[in-house]
Amino acid sequence: MKVLMIGGTGRISAAVSARAVAKGIDLYLLNRGTRDEFFPEGAKHIAADASDEEGLRAALKGMTFDAVVDWIGFLPEQAEKDIRVFADITKQFIYISSASAYEKPPGSFRTTEDTPLVNPFWQYSRDKIESERIFFDAYAKSGFPITVVRPSHTYGTTSLPMIFPGRKSPYSVIERMKAGKPIIVPGDGTSIWVVTHNTDFAKAFVALLGNEKAIGEAYHITDDTARTWDDIVLTIGRAAGLSPTLYHMSTDFLTACHPAVRPELVGDKINSVSFDNSKVKSLAPEFICTTDLEAGAKMTLDWFDRHPSQKLRDDDWENLCDRLIAAHEAGIKAFG
Repeated sequence: MKVLMIGGTGRISAAVSARAVAKGIDLYLLNRGTRDEFFPEGAKHIAADASDEEGLRAALKGMTFDAVVDWIGFLPEQAEKDIRVFADITKQFIYISSASAYEKPPGSFRTTEDTPLVNPFWQYSRDKIESERIFFDAYAKSGFPITVVRPSHTYGTTSLPMIFPGRKSPYSVIERMKAGKPIIVPGDGTSIWVVTHNTDFAKAFVALLGNEKAIGEAYHITDDTARTWDDIVLTIGRAAGLSPTLYHMSTDFLTACHPAVRPELVGDKINSVSFDNSKVKSLAPEFICTTDLEAGAKMTLDWFDRHPSQKLRDDDWENLCDRLIAAHEAGIKAFG
């Protein structure tokens, strides 16, 4: 099977690329070649900028594929471009959407692929929803061979799943824990969340490649285990040999002080969710998540130990956390 991945070396996609090659897939990665460490041995590289439609056509001239995966499409205009470029050269096109597209706040604790797609809080999610609509319209009108995959919170070698992380480096939260500073958890820490290791995600995803039964369908791929956010943060701390202090503050307070995080929190992370994965398991019965959070976090921390130059501090995030906690404490003191 001959597969093209646009991107293919990112947080989620690197594990999928590695598994695809291990399964004997003839894999091509189209990207700018900036993450060589995560380029799997045995894959072939096509150097191109996927945002340049004419350049993309030129790079792929004369080529056809059993499946094409777009890991980097976020906007509706990118979906329209993908349909124009790939309609005649692939038997399957997999679009990476997002589980954040499901209705927020959730109408039901258990999410299936039939859960409505509506997110009034986060433009990122609305762009994914609109892109899905464009693809499924093309499937209905012209048979464009679309499969949609909706990852939830998926982490891997270079990332840690946090609810309120530093943006410049995922390692910032470990540095803050080491310094004995409180880790902010919006809300009371008891909302339920699902995190999935990228190597587990890859098991189900690779089973969809070239699968005719997946054409015209959407699937989410997540771990079956749900945890509280307090448990997630404490487990990451435990993986680092630390016992972090958690600091709870209401999401309303946090987002009033720092509005930039409101879309992602209110539109996704503060909502309790659980996923029914029976649909993807019907095509990938071997899909069982075997990497628990502590083991997955240790893998990430081991990678940072091997790459000490990547143990970056996010001073802006550190200062923001300190200011938020100081303001919260001042409010409590003033009321008392």
